[in-house]
Amino acid sequence: MQDTPSNWLITPATMAKIDADAIRSGIPGSALMERAGQAVAATALRHFPETLRFCVLCGPGNNGGDGYVAARALAGAGADVALFHLGDPDRLYGDAAEARRSCPLASAPLEAYRPYAGDLVIDAIFGAGLARDVPDVVAQCIEEVAAIGIPVLAVDLPSGIDGLTGRVRGAAFVAKRSVSFVGLKPGHVLLPGRDSCGPVEVYDIGIPRRIVEANRGLVSLNSPRHLRPHLRKASAADHKYRRGHLTVFSGPVLATGAARLSAEAGLRAGAGVVALASGGAALAINAAHTTAVMLTRIDTAGDLAAWLEDDRRSTFVLGPGFGDRALARSYARAILGSGRKLVLDADGLTAFAETPELRASLQGPTDGALVITPHEGEFARLFPALFGSGSGKLDMASAAAAQIGGVVVFKGADTVIAAPDGRVAVETSAPPSLATAGSGDVLAGIIGAHLANGVPAFEAACAGVHRHSQAALKALMPMTAEDLVRNIPPLDALD
Repeated sequence: MQDTPSNWLITPATMAKIDADAIRSGIPGSALMERAGQAVAATALRHFPETLRFCVLCGPGNNGGDGYVAARALAGAGADVALFHLGDPDRLYGDAAEARRSCPLASAPLEAYRPYAGDLVIDAIFGAGLARDVPDVVAQCIEEVAAIGIPVLAVDLPSGIDGLTGRVRGAAFVAKRSVSFVGLKPGHVLLPGRDSCGPVEVYDIGIPRRIVEANRGLVSLNSPRHLRPHLRKASAADHKYRRGHLTVFSGPVLATGAARLSAEAGLRAGAGVVALASGGAALAINAAHTTAVMLTRIDTAGDLAAWLEDDRRSTFVLGPGFGDRALARSYARAILGSGRKLVLDADGLTAFAETPELRASLQGPTDGALVITPHEGEFARLFPALFGSGSGKLDMASAAAAQIGGVVVFKGADTVIAAPDGRVAVETSAPPSLATAGSGDVLAGIIGAHLANGVPAFEAACAGVHRHSQAALKALMPMTAEDLVRNIPPLDALD
């Protein structure tokens, strides 16, 4: 799978290791800090030309060191610069201490800063490494800056945003723009942190790519690159079953629409055959609303067993509008026990919320065969211990995937896709219009189509989530789930 720096998502702990390895390789830490601070100064001058006073707020670590370099560079360019520090600057050490010594400007305690119209705040207090609530003096400064509406340029991340989870640690600056280095951090893309960063410019500060690649881990931004290596070229010898068979289970007579949305999405997304498995009571209404989607009657576990006798029926979506929790558990176990692939969504997830442990309850090998798609409420019911642990969304999704031995799509405006082997991807392009009834049903069908096409589970989920977002971006507002199905982009049009 091809990767590029634009897809990198680097945790704070990983970034610290990358910095350390770069320094061990012979690159002076002071040189890295100099490039970072100069990038901050250049960004401030380029994007905030109306500024009357550049107010640089420096913290007690390397983020503060970047700020001292930026202050020196801005003063050298003739700007009016005011410099403020948190804590005792005489206790700085290493590269940050050297950066302060090299800065000719006197600094005042952070408590002395009074924001005025015409200021630009350059926030170099904490950056991505923050994992505790900000002290009161910083919270007070944040409040005063926000009250006057002073623009903020954040160095790495706005102070107060947890770089790993995106959570607000007591209080946080809301930046007009952020400057980061080497790659984005999780706090830039996870909510609510994402809403506090503004546009983020990522600068190369001279760390060799080999060092980043050796350390950066298994977390990345989601993109079509997850799917491309697994696409099968069309052939004149193709037939519908070669493109994959997807079965979607319908709910009862008054709840059939969700399953039809999934089925139609699966067909539109590229499955060769899609069958809607309906109980007898709902056959008539489903027959009246389906054309290219096939219809079959499945009322019992015995009917499903007969359906599974055909090996071509490889992939299933269970849950949208399904209703019957006991039957959902029975069907899920039968499908996975037969070695088939399953997307478990909505009522299918709720059916297992009453069980002590999802993987044990499924009673079958799930590695590579199971994708679950919970939103936050469903995740909390399925994994109460994880949800209540205080971990961030990345860690919760990863732990859940390892627990069930399948892929977890932890939905939201910052959807996280996690595999049991530790791979994680974060989708950042989802528009607010996806907050509409039936949207999740469509997503389940798209993922099911990719699984039916033979795409591995993690890549199928990543591609499904991205394609789902792109469909919403194409659809006109206001958007319904039916509009979403109609706008699923062809595979060769993904960007």
